[in-house]
Order: sequence, then C-alpha cells, then structure tokens
Amino acid sequence: MLERIFKRVFGMGSIGLISSGSFPKPLTEEEETRYLERFKAGDEDARNILIEHNLRLVAHIVKKYNEAGENDDLISIGTIGLIKGISSFKSDKKTKLATYVARCVENEILMSLRHEKKFSNQVSLNEPIGLDGEGNEVSLIDVLQSENEDICERLDKESMILVLYKRLKTKLGIREREIIKMRYGLVDSEPLTQREVAKTLGISRSYVSRIEKKALAKLQG
Repeated sequence: MLERIFKRVFGMGSIGLISSGSFPKPLTEEEETRYLERFKAGDEDARNILIEHNLRLVAHIVKKYNEAGENDDLISIGTIGLIKGISSFKSDKKTKLATYVARCVENEILMSLRHEKKFSNQVSLNEPIGLDGEGNEVSLIDVLQSENEDICERLDKESMILVLYKRLKTKLGIREREIIKMRYGLVDSEPLTQREVAKTLGISRSYVSRIEKKALAKLQG
C-alpha cells in the first residue's frame, strides 16, 4: 500500500536508504545475548561492542530529521541515547534490545530538539492523520507494520512516512490531501480508483486526475 506512493514521490518502490555496509554488522542473537551477559557481569569491553554494533540504528533514526541539515549534531546526540539504552537495558524484559535502544535514541534526539525549540514543523509519529472506517483516530505510527520486521527496515519506512506526511501537511491544500489519501489508501483503507474517488467526492474523474497529478508534482518538489 505505502510502496505505491513512495515510488511516485521518492522514485523508489522499496525500503533501503542507508547502506548497511557503512556500519559494523549487527550481532547475531547468540552473540548479543553473550555480550549482554558479559556486560552485566561488569565487562566494559562487552558494552563497547554492543554500542558499536548498534550504531547503524542511530543513523537510521537520524534520517527522519535530515531535512534540517544537522546530521552530525544529531548523530552525536543519538549516540548518547544509544549508550544510555545499552547501559539501562534489562535482558529479562520481553522487548528486543534493538527496539529498546531505538526508542532511547529517538527520545534523546527529541529531548534535544525540544530544548532548542527546533523542528517546530516536524511531524510526530503520534500525530493524528485521520479516521479509520469505524471512526477511530489514526496516527502515523498506526500505518507501520509490527515489530517483527527488521528494525532498520522499519526505521527506513518511518523516515519516508514522516517526510511524506510532512509534505502532505505543508505543501498540499485540503482537497489535494484528501484525494491523495483516498487514492493511495493512507488512512487505514484500501486505495480507491480515480472513478471511486470522484463518486465519493461528487466531482468528475478528470478533475480528480488533474488534482492528483498536480498534488504529486508538489510532493516530489
């Protein structure tokens, strides 16, 4: 569902914006468990290895804030969150280390941004974007898949979703947003054809086509 709009706006049909080859490979589950146990026993070298092999998470999360052009600062801040996450993680919890650490990294970045009063137009994953078929409020986070998918793939998807919805919010008018959401099924619904959108809105199909084409051009800009 999301891949269609990603391809039209970003020129891609799949996730994968950062080369995993730029970072140390993630640890296997067995390796991670072993290093966590060693760190819990007081081995600081084990902690450093855990930090090093989770650095790619920081880069993936920082991508969501790329448009402000402050990557270096945010990577440094995100790394602080990574260190805090590794240090405070409790292996007896059901949460995976990568999931827990990712939250710590993002929290550290967001606290810094709020403190500096930047990103006033930044879209939040928890911001409501509409209603589902039963009238329940839907947020950006609701359109993401479950934690079972790869954490970096999920973060890539979050990154593009945030950019997409920020552009929807800042570049499109109300009617344009409405048509794009209906055409690409962006609010917990199946994508509609131009004819179906036209019937729902009480306008002609050719008018829907013109608005969609104009809106997509704005989103690509």
